[in-house]
Amino acid sequence: MLDEPLLDAPDALSRADSRGLLLATAGAGARVRTAARAAAEAGLDTLRPDGRPRSLLLAGPGAATYCAADVLGALLGGGCQATALEARGADADPTSLRWTLPGWAGPLDLLITATGYGREPGLEALVEQAYRRGMSVVAVAPAGSPLTETVGATRGMSLPMTDRTAAEPGAEPETAATLWAVLTPILALADRLGLLAAPPQALEEAADRLDSVAERCGPAVETYTNPAKTLATELAGALPLLWSTGPLADAAARHLAATLTAQAGHPALAAPLPYALQAHGPLLAGQQAEDPEDFFRDRVEESEPLLPRLVLLHDSEQDGNSPAPAARALALTRGTPLSEIAVTGGTALQRTAELIALGDFTAVYLTLASSRR
Repeated sequence: MLDEPLLDAPDALSRADSRGLLLATAGAGARVRTAARAAAEAGLDTLRPDGRPRSLLLAGPGAATYCAADVLGALLGGGCQATALEARGADADPTSLRWTLPGWAGPLDLLITATGYGREPGLEALVEQAYRRGMSVVAVAPAGSPLTETVGATRGMSLPMTDRTAAEPGAEPETAATLWAVLTPILALADRLGLLAAPPQALEEAADRLDSVAERCGPAVETYTNPAKTLATELAGALPLLWSTGPLADAAARHLAATLTAQAGHPALAAPLPYALQAHGPLLAGQQAEDPEDFFRDRVEESEPLLPRLVLLHDSEQDGNSPAPAARALALTRGTPLSEIAVTGGTALQRTAELIALGDFTAVYLTLASSRR
């Protein structure tokens, strides 16, 4: 159950937000500016790369690293592969995690480690492994940490992590600010490497777009004009099926599914169109399978089932050849409720930032107004 009146009570929302989720989400634009400035001050502007890497391999203990690789891969557009290395370990303690390079990784590839802790033995071992293979290494980590010292010893480059709590043992879960603290310096690095266009002006414009979403989705904005609050009320009691059009929307959908699950404790499934029509079609077909006239069923101890709700995330640049109309038609045919998150105008980075921010605000409101929290 969702406490809907809470959504339109800013003071009560603030009291319920003991982890500062709203402040962190609203501050995403400021985090982009801080991280970009810190990367420039660390000497990134003076970097003179010797050619472009074949692929980017990202490693880090938090979910932000996986999302950063996802977004980066979408923005690269196939010109360079971006892959997040999977961590292995007995538990979630970052000091126990281990990473392994794929067998094909070598001198043509770049390893990027990202952590707000900087004391993970597994990341230090990974850096040493990359050095033995002749790979270049960049660390996004707190200055002066053991990881940055290891990277320095291998003649690698270190960029400051502006979210120091991102992976500390026992710390609160990651927030929206963590993703941008990880992604921003990597985008700036990719720009210097000639892999994509993310100069300081482009990062500033992305930060402005994040600020714009924060204004539209702030706690003082009432639900009927607040897209994030509205979507949160629509997702309560439903199983969100996040369908997306295009690489940018695909990355945002996967991020939203992960955030809803990890932060709000709300299950969600994400799939790109048109594949989603086959992957999730059986879920839509099954929602009316139960006979509504079964009056003899015992409902006293029965909880309300999670019925599917389609959430269509789409990028305006994909509308020319978009499967979105087919998704809308299927929702209408099956009697499945449909919500949409659409972005228009600006650069690919700006549109990606808006899609991610709208999802982040939705997850926060669903978390705070849920009776389980």
